[in-house]
Amino acid sequence: MAKKNGKRQGAGSTPAIVALEKAGAAFTVHAYEHDPATPSYGEEAAQALGVEPGRVFKTLVAEVDGALTVAVVPVSGSLDLKALATAVGGKRATMADPAAAERTTGYVRGGISPLGQRKRLPTALDASARAHATICVSAGRRGLEVELAPEDLAGLTGAVVAAIARP
Repeated sequence: MAKKNGKRQGAGSTPAIVALEKAGAAFTVHAYEHDPATPSYGEEAAQALGVEPGRVFKTLVAEVDGALTVAVVPVSGSLDLKALATAVGGKRATMADPAAAERTTGYVRGGISPLGQRKRLPTALDASARAHATICVSAGRRGLEVELAPEDLAGLTGAVVAAIARP
């Protein structure tokens, strides 16, 4: 079930897909069977799609100096909270409360997309994304990924691109 440049085939719509369509961005939607027992949503997506984990990015919500902030990092690594704080001009970052992240973004954990969020949050994209022509991020639902150019993702989210991930 893929969608390329505006032609979806049975994947269903999410606010992330609607935002991409509205922006006229080039993207592809990839659907896969999600296993609720999986310990890592991102690694599950990489394996299901046959994509190297360094090209699949997870969306994490952190709190930087009291403000919710989105971090988009490869599933093969982890978020460097200090680097995130620095990238967005803050001093201290902690992981956000999952309920606050879900309430603010409008998505459930494991399906939070950096696109089409209920409230637009400051966003940082790990610089490793630039090493790839396209990356995959959540399309707003578990079992649904969207593939697009990292520059398009940064532009559509207003993301700062910085080294915010640890291997």
